[in-house]
Amino acid sequence: MLHTIIKPNLYQDSVSLMLMSNKLSSIEGVNQVSVMMGTPANIDIMKNTGMYAPELDKAAPSDLCIAIDAENGEIVSTVLEEVEQFLKNQATASAGNKVEKVRTWDRAVKAMPDANLAMISIPGKYAADEAMSALENGLHVFMFSDNVAIEDEKRIKNFAKEKGLVVMGPDCGTAVISGVPIAFSNIVNKGKIGLVGASGTGIQEVITLIDKMGAGISHALGTGGRDLSEEIEAITMLEGIRALANNADTEVVVVISKPPAQKVREQVVALLANIGKPAVAIFMGEKPESHLPTVKFAHTLEEAAIMAVELAKGSKLEVAPEAALPADLGLAAGQTKICGLYTGGTLAYEAATIMKEALHADKGKKYDEGYLLQYDGHEVIDLGDDMYTQGRPHPMIDGTTRFQFIEKAAKQSDVAVILFDLVLGYGAHEDMATPLSKVVKKAIEAAANEGRKLYFVGSICGTKNDPQGYDAQLKLMQEAGAIMTDSNFSAIRTALRIVGHEVQVGSRELPVDTNLPSAAVAAPSDALKQLLDSKPCVINVGLSSFADNLETEGCRVVQFDWRPVAGGNEKLRKILSILNKM
Repeated sequence: MLHTIIKPNLYQDSVSLMLMSNKLSSIEGVNQVSVMMGTPANIDIMKNTGMYAPELDKAAPSDLCIAIDAENGEIVSTVLEEVEQFLKNQATASAGNKVEKVRTWDRAVKAMPDANLAMISIPGKYAADEAMSALENGLHVFMFSDNVAIEDEKRIKNFAKEKGLVVMGPDCGTAVISGVPIAFSNIVNKGKIGLVGASGTGIQEVITLIDKMGAGISHALGTGGRDLSEEIEAITMLEGIRALANNADTEVVVVISKPPAQKVREQVVALLANIGKPAVAIFMGEKPESHLPTVKFAHTLEEAAIMAVELAKGSKLEVAPEAALPADLGLAAGQTKICGLYTGGTLAYEAATIMKEALHADKGKKYDEGYLLQYDGHEVIDLGDDMYTQGRPHPMIDGTTRFQFIEKAAKQSDVAVILFDLVLGYGAHEDMATPLSKVVKKAIEAAANEGRKLYFVGSICGTKNDPQGYDAQLKLMQEAGAIMTDSNFSAIRTALRIVGHEVQVGSRELPVDTNLPSAAVAAPSDALKQLLDSKPCVINVGLSSFADNLETEGCRVVQFDWRPVAGGNEKLRKILSILNKM
């Protein structure tokens, strides 16, 4: 039976509510619980998931909506008690938090007059307006929010450029500024290598590998995944390269991107080739055939990290050999398939790319939504895709979706390897290896009971200093029976070897094309130079956990206690937005 409760004017952030929904759904006697704000989009989600009741149509966007599918009224009371306890805990934590809280931009700027960065992590339809407010107040913007119209992205990035500011995002998950991890990021050693990336987990993989190789990071700037499109024309990427070229702490520049528009790629490469510093570029999916005199091109994220460290250290690295596999893998007849289950979108993309090359799959084929590879029974799934995260926490935060996929894949008699990532750092689950290792162990044992050997092969994207504890996470996964490698690329190669496919690692010593493209290298704005000269001073608009992490890293931060404009009334919000632009 479905029970619906609406609590008026009780705004909570979406991540907290999704995690609470998952926790409440695990109570015995509960079939499902959905706790969301009463926005039209959330009401649609409830309709699509069978949690809708007509009374939800009366809810305002600022109302907390609780839908409980439970066996009896007593269980509903238990659930509501848990909700009340959660809200009480939130209020207690908020009261004890030292971070100053404000409700308007005027108060935010008065509370921190020297603020230079706004972090925005609110629903996408509101994010562009708040970004414009931040820019009008002279702040750079890190926009974690997604579902922002590309027209709005173009508008705010052009406005930022006119003011000498930079917009990282939208849908930007990761940055490191002067040693401060921003949003979903890792704690890495400081050093000489600066990065600009249109990829969150791509940045994380490269900076953590650089850390493991004994080097460090000056800065890592995110751009958002659409920055290198024809529409946006790499506005943030180009500004970031200029800033790192001018930054005294940066001696090597690294660029990371999924396939860019060709014209945009040419602009980025031309600028890199003329900044006067050695550079590395990886455009995911490309297999480089040559380098430029001052720009090396990488095929994999691991190779990009190796090249950057070699340039920073001025010497070649000794790359560890692949882990040895037993001569008899013990696979049953017909066990020939790999199932990749990833939480990191770029890591999944890399797996799909390398597997296509090794399997000689059609690179132009279109796959089902959420899949990056479907070929001859092999699959790679990006579990962070929108179709899997609608109304649910991202799989880096909550492993439930991946656990369900593991259980399903482990039952397939043709699957030999389940390939996976484990991402550590701020923003990620505080101890993902504990529940994941239990699921892995159970799947291996279930396959063994059916006479099959099932391999789990993965890598940890993280460092020794990350809050989860790298060594402890690694030990848990190894004890569960997983083969853990040093990088995502190494994990992919190992998985392919298990099913009889070798990945040829090409030489990094490619021919050098001396036809150097020309480009003028303008100096970055004073505001952008100042951002990289010291720890950022942040106004955090949205997820309070981001503010807590910044404070932990010794960063000054003010929490903008955001609420939907006009109480979430969409028509009135649009009218106010138009009036503000006049």
